This record gives sequence, C-alpha cells and structure tokens, in this order.
Amino acid sequence: MKYENFEDVPVWKSGVDLTVKVFEVTENSAFRGRGDIANQIQRASLSVSNNIAEGFERGTTPELIQFLYYAKGSAGEVRSICHVIERMAAFNHLRSQISDLKSLARSISRQLGGWAFSLQETDIKGTRHLTEKSKNTYRRQAEAQELMEQLNRDYQKQLRKD
Repeated sequence: MKYENFEDVPVWKSGVDLTVKVFEVTENSAFRGRGDIANQIQRASLSVSNNIAEGFERGTTPELIQFLYYAKGSAGEVRSICHVIERMAAFNHLRSQISDLKSLARSISRQLGGWAFSLQETDIKGTRHLTEKSKNTYRRQAEAQELMEQLNRDYQKQLRKD
C-alpha cells in the first residue's frame, strides 16, 4: 500500500500511541527523584514517530530506510528502559503498564523491520531519483505489462471458443 502522508502510516500512529502512553506512565510520582529516566524514556518514545515522519518526508527510499532503523532503535531503547524500570521496587505498582509499553514497542519494532525490509526489495529509490527518463521507463513497463495481460486474456477467450 502506498501512503501519501506519514500521518496515514499505521506504525507512525502506533508510535504516537506509544509516546502518549509513556508520558502518561511517567506522570506517576514513582519517577520523581529517579534521575533522568522519565525524560530518557519520553525522548526515546518520541523519537519513534518523529524518525518515521522525518524519513517519510526526506523523499528517497534509502533515507526512509535509514530513519526507519533509527525509529526501530528508539523502540528498542524504550524496551530497554522498561526492563530497567521493572526491576526497580519503586515501580512494582506499574508492572502492567510497563509490560504494555514493552509489548507496544516490540510490535512497532517488528513493523518497522518489515517495512524496511520491503523497501530494500524495491528498485524505486524515491521521488528524488525519479527523473523524466525513469518515469517514462516505469510507465512503459506498466503499459507493456498491461498489454501482455490483455493479450493473454484475449488468447484465453480464443481458446475457449475453439
């Protein structure tokens, strides 16, 4: 599926959900006096959706892939911080929320990995790389494919008549 705006991409929406949930969890008083851990997990979660957006807006497939991996790294950072938090007694009452954050971050990481892999398999390198010549080449290939499919349909009809 082709998306026109990063706001339409499901994994970007999941990244925003992750950030909102992280900010809600870190409002808990258990985070006070625990150093910079709340700020760190907030920044890491925010980096997920921001990197997806930035990569999407860059206009080239290689840059998008690079930023998807940055986002994937940030999702991993959120999970890592959650592992630290869940080992601290002060956060025992937040175990369920922390588990939910880890699950969502893991899901996002899988989605990002799948998207990046699928992009690596394409020969289109992004809008900046689509010159008039390459656009014409892709158009001619599509027209040739359509012609071959029409010829095949016509041939199959002819066989049924005979």
